[in-house]
Amino acid sequence: MSIIEKKLHDRSGSKCEISGIEDDLVVYTVAPKTEESLENSILITKTLKDQIENPETTNAADWRGLNESMWNENLPVQIVSWRMLARLKNHDLLEMMYLEEDALEWAKSTNEGDEDEGKIIHKDSNGNILKDGDSVVLIKDLDVKGANFTAKRGAAVHNIKLVWDDVNLIEGRVENQTIYILTQYVKKTK
Repeated sequence: MSIIEKKLHDRSGSKCEISGIEDDLVVYTVAPKTEESLENSILITKTLKDQIENPETTNAADWRGLNESMWNENLPVQIVSWRMLARLKNHDLLEMMYLEEDALEWAKSTNEGDEDEGKIIHKDSNGNILKDGDSVVLIKDLDVKGANFTAKRGAAVHNIKLVWDDVNLIEGRVENQTIYILTQYVKKTK
């Protein structure tokens, strides 16, 4: 047993850091890292390691421990948890997970979960992609239901928020009121 493997056993209590299983454990160095170390590696079952390396063999039932491992204090465990949640398309847990910017870059470095299929992309009236925090301008007068005012054409809406489950809606503030706006009535400003 290598020194790193012994340290990983000590760190994990000789259990898989994803599933908690105690049998058939191996060291897995989290790509693109290549140096086996506490900062780059996790202790995992051979079955899970094989599934990471061969995505077509992924069995979702084997990854039930992700809802706990995603909260692990060790960064390589968090990275593997993020990647597998992305692969399994478990958006509920992914949205709860927080990674620092450099950690998120590491997690995304293998392009896990990058598929655009089924992904909601908000676009303005000209087809420009909208993101949270963008600024837009209204291209039409809009009667705001329940607020008794009209949002005028040309009004700037700063720091918009995307409505995550509806590609046609954004949220923004107009005349000190937070309103929902159809994306077809806005134009992104630079």
